[in-house]
Amino acid sequence: MRKTTGNIVGQFFGGLNCYLRRCMFAILSVGPVPSHIAFIMDGNRRYAKKKNMEEGDGHKAGFNALTSLLRYCYELGVKYVTVYAFSIDNFKRKSTEVQSLMELMRKKIEELLEQESLINEYGVRLHFIGDMKLLTDPVRAAAEKATRVTAHNNQRVLLICVAYTSRHEIVHAVQECCKEKLNEVQVSKEEKITNDAFSGIDQGLKGNDFDLLSQDSCKEYRNAIKACSTEVECAARNDGLFENNIGNHISNDTEAETTLYNGLVELTEERKDIQDELPVIKLADIEKNMYMAVAPDPDILIRSSGEARLSNFLLWQTTTCPLYAPTALWPEIGLRHLIWAVLNFQRHYFYLEKKKKQS
Repeated sequence: MRKTTGNIVGQFFGGLNCYLRRCMFAILSVGPVPSHIAFIMDGNRRYAKKKNMEEGDGHKAGFNALTSLLRYCYELGVKYVTVYAFSIDNFKRKSTEVQSLMELMRKKIEELLEQESLINEYGVRLHFIGDMKLLTDPVRAAAEKATRVTAHNNQRVLLICVAYTSRHEIVHAVQECCKEKLNEVQVSKEEKITNDAFSGIDQGLKGNDFDLLSQDSCKEYRNAIKACSTEVECAARNDGLFENNIGNHISNDTEAETTLYNGLVELTEERKDIQDELPVIKLADIEKNMYMAVAPDPDILIRSSGEARLSNFLLWQTTTCPLYAPTALWPEIGLRHLIWAVLNFQRHYFYLEKKKKQS
């Protein structure tokens, strides 16, 4: 009897809490609502020490906090949420801890795909951001499956940064740009060489009344080449001719200098033309090849545990993004922190929009 009564009371207060939360979100929605919020989930291990928990239990508590915050964000109307789940620098930790985190990540990714999960409730599409080759095979397989299964969802987007640092992302984008531009240069050169070759052959054959489709013309072409080769060999054996040419060159230094100058001018102009033809890597090219190109830049960046630093996270995308750093550890972060961050965003909204247009 007591258990049944407790369940009814729990359901009542749970429903009341949900109703009040939706009322607060309705009031917040009167102002500008951020379309993208990013989270740095910091403080899981410190939370475990604070609560005298085992080492991995802090990360499990952190996942529960993430689930709650995702629900709050999606109820508010935020379309994009990005979380910093695992940095490339985290691979420097103890191997047992890294392996434990990889296993926990695999389990949580599989839980996200369950029928009753938040992902299916809100139609969330998953993107895994980072260098997937650095992950263990089971985690990479789970991430690829989650990406594939949720590819048809278009209501909300969750970006999970694993094996990620911002510097690695920038280097990757530049490398991809260089590959693209190199391919463009090679294709352009091949097309130019092919066109010039066909044009030269066509002009040469037409000037000599040759037709490649005619066998007689082909025979005449081969005979002409043999005749020219014989004449060149005879001229090369004529020493007197070479001696006369050498004397003419020695007596005409001024003409040689003029010819050399003209050749240098032509070479300089040719190099200038080549430089003009080289493709240039532009800002849009780099942004197109970023891992985070699938989402707009964040409107708010929230980092738990009171640390006011980015830790190599979204350095490129957060130039005009406000940072909110509550002192609460990640498993302790809740609804009040999210509401306060959104209120601060709304208070500075027009100033931030002005900065975005100037950048």
